[in-house]
Amino acid sequence: MKKVFFILLSAVLLTNGNLYAQKERAVWSKEKANDWYAKQGWVSGSNFIPSTAINQLEMWQAATFDPKTIDRELGYAQSIGFNAMRVFLHHVAWQEDKEGFKNRMKKYLSIADKHHVKTIFVIFDDCWNDTYHAGKQPAPKTGIHNSGWLRDPGSLYHTEPRLGDTLEKYVKDILTTFKHDRRILLWDLYNEPGNSGNGNKSLPLLEKEFSWARQVNPDQPLSAGVWDQKLTELTTYQLANSDVITYHNYDKEPEHAKAIDSLKTYGRPLICTEYMARTRGSLFSNIMPLLKKENVGAINWGLVAGKTNTIYAWDTPMPDGAEPKVWFHDIFRPDGTPYSEDEIALIKSLTGAK
Repeated sequence: MKKVFFILLSAVLLTNGNLYAQKERAVWSKEKANDWYAKQGWVSGSNFIPSTAINQLEMWQAATFDPKTIDRELGYAQSIGFNAMRVFLHHVAWQEDKEGFKNRMKKYLSIADKHHVKTIFVIFDDCWNDTYHAGKQPAPKTGIHNSGWLRDPGSLYHTEPRLGDTLEKYVKDILTTFKHDRRILLWDLYNEPGNSGNGNKSLPLLEKEFSWARQVNPDQPLSAGVWDQKLTELTTYQLANSDVITYHNYDKEPEHAKAIDSLKTYGRPLICTEYMARTRGSLFSNIMPLLKKENVGAINWGLVAGKTNTIYAWDTPMPDGAEPKVWFHDIFRPDGTPYSEDEIALIKSLTGAK
């Protein structure tokens, strides 16, 4: 009897915070992953942040959450047949206002669903600015790509020991709240782990995050996109632990096709969660048809030009703030005017939009 009691006790709430001794579910089988993917239809869309937000906090904090703009701009996505948006979160918005943050997520999902758009939520991120704070966010720096984008959690994770507990509660709370939500396509747990010179320093947090997510066991698949084959240990871990393989590729068609061929050997569905950088030769005209032919999900960076300044290239700032002749990313201006009518016609021909 005592033995049974202690076995049961080990599965209940521990006394240290809200941590549970839950069994982690396994990585989805290839069969389950491919069955899931077959039900989705061809996935197409953009990375999305409303044009009125410079970063994740400006998108999600109560004072600057902008459902009117979100509604209008997701309408642009619907008009060209896009059915998925990749959207970044930030733990500080949750930390400041847990229930309000989740309610804003629900509001966003309701708007997206109205436009027949599913969502890929991104939880952690190793890109761009390392410091962040709640409250008013900085204005964009003239002509500089993503001047206000934020890492999450950034180097604070390595200097503030208590942050690890906060992040575990955050990840588990978000995934538990939305684990059965059919409006969510998948969870992208960590954007470009190892970027900003972090390398394998990001691996322990990535491992913990997969563990936390598997304990929650959401209905949606889990993934963390591979993006730099030189990060061998990280890439190996990501490919071995993702239910569905996601990846980033800003190369021209021949190199992108080789990447697809390599990733196909893993026998899992593929979704490209970042592509399309016009001045690098990654275009809708050469990459989107390739992705559809190979039945690879196609999520380009970005939808509407705005405060993120992603019409400017990563390494080519324009100090005068003039509009570049060739936009780096993005499809529409804030008023819905397309950057290129030819691109719109091509996208609609591939998605089947009227």
